Amino acid sequence: MLNVSINVYEKLIELLDREKAEYRIVEHEPEGQTEWVSQIRGNHLSQAIKSLVVLVKIGKKESRYYLANVPGDCRVNLNAIKTLCNGTHAMFAPSQRVAELTGCVSGAIPPFSFHEDLFVLAAPSLFENEELVFNAGRLDRSIFINKNSYFEIARPSLMAIAVKENKETI
Repeated sequence: MLNVSINVYEKLIELLDREKAEYRIVEHEPEGQTEWVSQIRGNHLSQAIKSLVVLVKIGKKESRYYLANVPGDCRVNLNAIKTLCNGTHAMFAPSQRVAELTGCVSGAIPPFSFHEDLFVLAAPSLFENEELVFNAGRLDRSIFINKNSYFEIARPSLMAIAVKENKETI
């Protein structure tokens, strides 16, 4: 699995370079939990992009996968994703399917999709920071990126899919 993650890292760097993104790479000890890696990197939790794969069932026969990107100080609102994506049920995707769609281990998933069956969503509240940070397909590498570069390259569908601790959906 490590080789697959390294390939995702290399694809990501190639994409960012090709698109002339404003970014920098930070190497650190391996960590996939947003709270812990944010402490290691020295960023605010709200700057961190937490990326999780969500399975949305649409009726009995159709399913779609979404890469839900929310600030690190929030949780993914599955009910909001279900509603906004016209689904009948939403849940976190099984780890094997996550690996197939992202090429990464949990905690290393970047907020970009390199798979045609994985649609990118982002909470609009990510715009509140000038610079965003995320694990870059590896647990030991992070990328700090200008917010405009991220949104122009990833082109996520903006949806209120994040829940703050006070239960407010943003």
